[in-house]
Amino acid sequence: MLEKQINETVEYIRSKIGTVPEAAIVLGSGLGGFADQLEDAVRIPYEEIPGFVRSTAPGHKGQIVCGKKSGKVVLCMQGRFHYYEGYTMQQVTYPVRVIKALGISKLILTNSCGGLKSEFEPGDLMLITDHINFMGVNPLIGPNEDMFGCRFPDMTKAYNKELAEKARKCAGELSIDLKEGTYVGYGGPSFETPAEIRMFQMLGGSAVGMSTVPEVIAASHCGLNVLALSCITNLAAGILDQPLSAEEVIEVAGKAGKKFTGLLEKIVEII
Repeated sequence: MLEKQINETVEYIRSKIGTVPEAAIVLGSGLGGFADQLEDAVRIPYEEIPGFVRSTAPGHKGQIVCGKKSGKVVLCMQGRFHYYEGYTMQQVTYPVRVIKALGISKLILTNSCGGLKSEFEPGDLMLITDHINFMGVNPLIGPNEDMFGCRFPDMTKAYNKELAEKARKCAGELSIDLKEGTYVGYGGPSFETPAEIRMFQMLGGSAVGMSTVPEVIAASHCGLNVLALSCITNLAAGILDQPLSAEEVIEVAGKAGKKFTGLLEKIVEII
């Protein structure tokens, strides 16, 4: 059933884009501006794509944009699906499996998130080197999809070291102080409590957000090479004595857009 649905989705997308992109990029909250700069762009709203659900999260346009950047064809998702929207983990990670079935081998995941380290500042960019799944669920639960990978996938190399090194190189060339750390995946939609934040810090977390981890698990399962980048939009609950809001997340991500887009452009050039 899943194989039939994915084939239908892939055929539809291929009929629109006509080529196999060099890489796929999932653009998080407030970070969709990169896709607007693609040349010869083809735009496909999610609601037109068989098998896709709708993106209801703020700051997510809900469309695929495929076009050229630095002479390379890339497929961008302007917005993703979240567990807190009421979707199943299979629906949340469905686009990852479609990306694999399209013949794409590199996946760049981005997100806006809260910083767990006091030295972080809003607008900082962070290279994700590992994660902690605190969502209470795994997208691979249920019958294994043998067409994508094995029953018990190894996660020690979920984040591709070669792509990470290229990201470091690009950041250095652009004089961007690229932070690094472990991302904690949290179900949401409520923000974390100060007590939860203290726990995440004790566990070794560097940033916390409500996405990315399910996609990385699904990508690792099907053999995609993953690079993941976070935009730190706020310091998490309890670090500063101020309330958190989704509006702040989108606002800070927008302000960091130029730096973020510049880094993505540079990375696309060399991957």
